[in-house]
Amino acid sequence: MPALRPKRLALLFAAVLAVLAAYLLLWPVPVEPVAWRAPAAPGYTGVHAVNTRLANLRTVDIGREAGPEHLAFGPDGKLYAAMASGAIVRMNADGSGQETFANTGGRVLGFDFDAQGRLVAADALKGLLAIGPDRKVTVLADRVRPGDPIRYADAVVVAPDGQIYLTDASTRFAPAQWGGTFEASVLDILEQSATGRVLAHDPRTASTRVVARGLSFANGIALSADGRSLFVNETGKYRVWKIAAAATDLDVGQPSPQAQVLLDNLPGYPDNLMRGLDGRIWLGFAKPRNPVIDDMAGKPFLRKVALRLPRALWPVPRAYGHVIAFTEDGRVVADLQDPSGAYPETTAITETRERLYVQSLHAKVLGWLPAKGD
Repeated sequence: MPALRPKRLALLFAAVLAVLAAYLLLWPVPVEPVAWRAPAAPGYTGVHAVNTRLANLRTVDIGREAGPEHLAFGPDGKLYAAMASGAIVRMNADGSGQETFANTGGRVLGFDFDAQGRLVAADALKGLLAIGPDRKVTVLADRVRPGDPIRYADAVVVAPDGQIYLTDASTRFAPAQWGGTFEASVLDILEQSATGRVLAHDPRTASTRVVARGLSFANGIALSADGRSLFVNETGKYRVWKIAAAATDLDVGQPSPQAQVLLDNLPGYPDNLMRGLDGRIWLGFAKPRNPVIDDMAGKPFLRKVALRLPRALWPVPRAYGHVIAFTEDGRVVADLQDPSGAYPETTAITETRERLYVQSLHAKVLGWLPAKGD
């Protein structure tokens, strides 16, 4: 009998391997990956040459809050910050006098102010919201039409004529249903089904239309100086689009004079867009490119296998601080980096004459730099 023991151990080991292999090969996952061709990563060269201009940030304590994902000054001159808790924190420019202006109960990823002084917010869990000076939260839109919900409101900009433009990052994966904004974004970007879109909401008629669709995780949005064009980050394909604001149901996958790629093959995952001073538009990269993810672009099956791994083994890129500024014709005029990634997920810059405030998905402080030569 003792002589059989090694055989039993071998059979047990083989059975465990078989179960593990079956799990990795067959366990259901929520994505149906689409093959695509990722461009060869440019690396940190040229205008994106490695530097440390974003290192050693000065910081503002934000108490128990975290993730100042979007920052903007309101008509009252106060700085507003959207936090991971759902809170919109209001403070003075130096970070003093902090108070919770409102809490949506969701996760605001972008906001702007309209002519009535309302804070218009893209809440990933709630949709398009308005928060009045009285701090009352109102849902402006949570669907385009019956049966067509806004699943992942991500970024928003209010035009001078009152039109509200926002991105619906994914019509496949809603953060409310898939464990949060990070989890939903990973699923959408790994799937590459390109269901993201740009929407326009008219507050006068309470109607919402699709401006453009076919984007692989539609993220940050900004308006051109003349109000005729929208700049939109396509996070999943490392690029920035310039799209006609007047377009209706435009498929960016088809050639059109109403849409053009302005910045292509970027070195990271572009996140927010913010109008800065002197014609600049600031863009932040939540993460750098990951060669493993790029190598799996044409291998849908491997992406399914990756999602069957424990979350700690997901091919999430390393931390790397990086923000750039560009002009409306696509010329990069500033590049600030922190290779250490000490300030996590740098999503954009909010610029004043005195300071550059650095937005972040998960930082536990608010980082900033004095506004001096870039």
